[in-house]
Amino acid sequence: MATLGELERSVMDALWSTEGTLSANELRDRLDSSRGSKEVAVTTVLTVLSRLENKGFVERDRSSRPHLYRSVTTRAEHTADLMHEVLGTAPDREAALARFIGQVSPEEAETLRTLLSGAHNS
Repeated sequence: MATLGELERSVMDALWSTEGTLSANELRDRLDSSRGSKEVAVTTVLTVLSRLENKGFVERDRSSRPHLYRSVTTRAEHTADLMHEVLGTAPDREAALARFIGQVSPEEAETLRTLLSGAHNS
């Protein structure tokens, strides 16, 4: 799975927090408001969107002008993919899982128990 740079993560955060699609200008405006004084040029946003499209993170609707962009996956799906990828690189998956579970809160542990119970019943 491709990794995301800082600006790519910011663009994806904006797309993930939006229902539907955004233009490059709309994304730039959201980035400008979230980054404070660091203004981002629309050409930079377009370059980032092109990279994200090549990496399979966004889709572009070319049927309208300006083009509209949307995320291919949800934030939760992306996070799960990253977790699965990292776990896949562990030489001792059981030890990695044990370490992870040892660091979760009681509430998260209960959520894991519920999810695992449901997964075994389906």
